[in-house]
Amino acid sequence: MQRAIQAIGSHGSVLKSAVLQHISVVKPAMLPAVFPRFMSVSSAQIEESGFESSTVADILKSKGKSADGSWLWCTTDDSVYDAVKSMTQHNVGALVVVKPGEDKSIAGIVTERDYLRKIIVQGRSSKSTKVGDIMTEENKLITVKPDTRVLQAMQLMTDKRIRHIPVISGAQMMGMVSIGDVVRAVVSEHKEELNRLNAFIQGGY
Repeated sequence: MQRAIQAIGSHGSVLKSAVLQHISVVKPAMLPAVFPRFMSVSSAQIEESGFESSTVADILKSKGKSADGSWLWCTTDDSVYDAVKSMTQHNVGALVVVKPGEDKSIAGIVTERDYLRKIIVQGRSSKSTKVGDIMTEENKLITVKPDTRVLQAMQLMTDKRIRHIPVISGAQMMGMVSIGDVVRAVVSEHKEELNRLNAFIQGGY
């Protein structure tokens, strides 16, 4: 997964640079013949609408409030068993943890890794252990904001070796994105960029 992520980032930059360089070396006299609509779109506009334009907020919007666990949560007092059961039912790998009665104030995050490392490996009971005892606490959380660029989020998750990251605005929880969400967004954006560059070269603008 990490190799795929690194390839997406590096190849995307190389491709964009190569195409924009190709555009910039075309002789002005050839522009009307090669790019009849060239003067209507500049490389700066290509940059503005191209790679790295998507944000984490775009991912949350595409997922919706109830899709893929964006708004799934449990409390610090819930049993680990109930939390894992919820993950299984909703096919997600992590839950936001809040304090009882405070569904907008994040207390931490609990993941399937926490369950494996702190319950299974240590031989503890998931039914008698509370989520608050195994979660990653708020002060240790790695988070992003809604306006964080998707590629920045992907790089952060890769560097920190995490697969889920909460989205925080001010002191409120806005949702959560996974590495799968981020990779899909990057791949989609790169496909759209390739189409734009191809249309630009062919005179589609």
